[in-house]
Amino acid sequence: MKDLNGKVALVTGGSKGIGYGIAEALLKSGLKVAITSRSQDAANEAAKKLGSDNVLPLESDVRSLESQQKAIENIIDKWGQLDVVIANAGLGHFASIEELTADQWNQTIDTNLTGVFYTIKATVESLKISKGYFITIASLAGTNFFASGSAYNASKFGLVGFTQAVMLDLRQYGIKVTTIMPGSVTSHFNDHTPNADDAWKIQPEDLGEMTVNLLQLDQRTLPSKIEVRPTTPPSK
Repeated sequence: MKDLNGKVALVTGGSKGIGYGIAEALLKSGLKVAITSRSQDAANEAAKKLGSDNVLPLESDVRSLESQQKAIENIIDKWGQLDVVIANAGLGHFASIEELTADQWNQTIDTNLTGVFYTIKATVESLKISKGYFITIASLAGTNFFASGSAYNASKFGLVGFTQAVMLDLRQYGIKVTTIMPGSVTSHFNDHTPNADDAWKIQPEDLGEMTVNLLQLDQRTLPSKIEVRPTTPPSK
């Protein structure tokens, strides 16, 4: 099992939900963690809640390569390295194709797909140095299409394919690349407020534990794509 103490991670969209759960698990495993949000206040509040001196809250928009590059500069300036990148930031607009707007389409693709492209472009040189790990948070919607999901399905189908191609590109440098594809997760996604009825769902801390397990796996072995489902979803 690898010792993760002192490693440095970036979690995009780390101020709440899945990103927060992963950041919390990484901190407990001894990593230093930068979390990004489009709001500095939100990033600061999450860092305060995490309660660790090893958190760096940053304002960054994954839809801007320049913004991503600035975040990486701040991380390197503070800690001198980058070992793990969790490309988690995402959003969803769900509507029939007749009702889906061009703005909603662009927001979804720009965040969920192009945003991950910008994230790897901003971090790849640092990951080459550290022989690091790049993990994308996709979705079961990356293989299962559904009505009113055209934008979201397109972004997540694209993200799964993108991540697998990047895995083939980067493993020659000793960089591991994995996509995690969760089903229903208790989070604030799509303006949801977590509540007691979410007990059957995957919890953010479960994905945090899974992420740590991936990081601790021997270098010779790479789970490149992981589908994750609730064990006992409600009967329809």
